[in-house]
Amino acid sequence: MWQRRVRAHGLAVAFCATLCSAAAVAAPYGERVRQTVLPNGMKVILLEDHKAPVVVLQVWYRVGSRNETPGATGLSHLLEHMMFKGTDRVGPEEYNRIIQRNGGQTNAFTSQDYTTYFATIASDRVGVVADLEADRMVNLKINDALYGPERNVVKEERRLRTENNPVGDLVEQLNATAYVAHPYRAPIIGWMSDLDRSTLEDLIQHYRTYYVPNNAFVVAAGDFDSQQLLADLERVFGSIPSGALPPPVRSMEPLQRGERRVELRREAELPFVAIAYHIPNLRSADAAALEVLAAVLSGGKSARLHQELVYRRRLTRDADASNDYLSLDPGLFALYGQPLPGKSVAEVEAALLGEVEKIKAAPPSAAELERAKKGIEAYFVFAQDSLFYQALLLGQYEMNGDWRSIDSYLPAVRAVSGEDLMRVARFYLDRDSRTVATLVPLPSKGKRVPPTTMPGGPIR
Repeated sequence: MWQRRVRAHGLAVAFCATLCSAAAVAAPYGERVRQTVLPNGMKVILLEDHKAPVVVLQVWYRVGSRNETPGATGLSHLLEHMMFKGTDRVGPEEYNRIIQRNGGQTNAFTSQDYTTYFATIASDRVGVVADLEADRMVNLKINDALYGPERNVVKEERRLRTENNPVGDLVEQLNATAYVAHPYRAPIIGWMSDLDRSTLEDLIQHYRTYYVPNNAFVVAAGDFDSQQLLADLERVFGSIPSGALPPPVRSMEPLQRGERRVELRREAELPFVAIAYHIPNLRSADAAALEVLAAVLSGGKSARLHQELVYRRRLTRDADASNDYLSLDPGLFALYGQPLPGKSVAEVEAALLGEVEKIKAAPPSAAELERAKKGIEAYFVFAQDSLFYQALLLGQYEMNGDWRSIDSYLPAVRAVSGEDLMRVARFYLDRDSRTVATLVPLPSKGKRVPPTTMPGGPIR
């Protein structure tokens, strides 16, 4: 839920006219992308874009925290760390140094649904990245000498992100309460008790199960000749044998039949409140309306939550909404806010729910609805200037079934009506589907109290 994808929030409306007109003439992805499936089942998705002499190459594995089981959480993220520890041919941390020596930049991230490795590099050096990625897909070196220290690094990362971040801690409690059956209830980084008990054998089995070419795909965007790059990718990846398909995730979250509440009492500077509702993802006919609803509520400083809670009533430091549009399984629609000193979480909760009730009672004005949709469209078009973002979109939509569905996003957003917003708010933002999490600050015991700030995106 809190892996917030790039969206329209905060964009100046002044960009809209230029960018939205660009959207009307930009060629659809379906006309610009070349797709090939190698004999071993690995898909290759190529988007030529010659505006700069660079290439973004990403390798996506269809494994994230949703593929983990109770008692073994955090393995996908821990394996992401280990992927930089070398092979028989490439020494520990040498991957990064090789990319840097060739003028590139590299990183990786793990989400609930996938693990992605990426590099941006000069066009004539993209083969260096492909060769390194193919090598560590099959030849990763995992031993006790490397595993133990890296597990400690991940445990320290968990302390910084969650145990020393009150809001990060609250979000974990929210997810663990909103979900009772689906693995989305567990944190991406894993529960500390699971990290403590994980073994080298656990990690090796995770690697062998999920890091096979038929459970992965490559996305490249940038300045290359598709035929030549495809030949290079087929050369390095094509000889890797396919493996058994990993076990599917069969868990389905049962219908929630009543409001759930969780309270977290711990040292913190300020309280915090988060309210989450179960919603479908992009495969639902209602997905675009939920996107626009999130933008109406929190699409920048002119949107309802900021105007009402931050500006007019001066209740909160910030107030926002998020929508899990691109989650692989049905996700959450969330509202959240942090009270200003002297204000209570009860006041903020009531104000957030009041904005939901307003949407249910009456549609937004035509001007407000248009502003929200133009903001979404403006950001979507503006972001196309980034090769990384184009590749990211292709990967995220491919994870959800087919990268071609990107081209349906803006038409679906444009078609949303004010009545659609009322309908989805009434249907999905229902009390019985609601989980409310509140952070209750306790006084410091002499140590510096960690700030109550929103956690970041996917775990890197």
